[in-house]
Amino acid sequence: MENKPRNTGEGDRESAKRYNEKTRKFVESGKVEEAARNAAKGDKQELERAEQAGKARAKELDPAVNRDYSKPTK
Repeated sequence: MENKPRNTGEGDRESAKRYNEKTRKFVESGKVEEAARNAAKGDKQELERAEQAGKARAKELDPAVNRDYSKPTK
């Protein structure tokens, strides 16, 4: 029998478990606020371009619908 890793595809439980564990450790480390502040220190124009690029692809941004996109829906 070969020792080849098995591709379990999308929804891989092992990968999800590793991700959840690392995310939990990061949150518990207390470094979330620092990481958020550092992320906000980026080049303002670059951040705005990235936001516009994301909004351009978003399905929920329908120009025919009048919504306040600054507020969460739920």
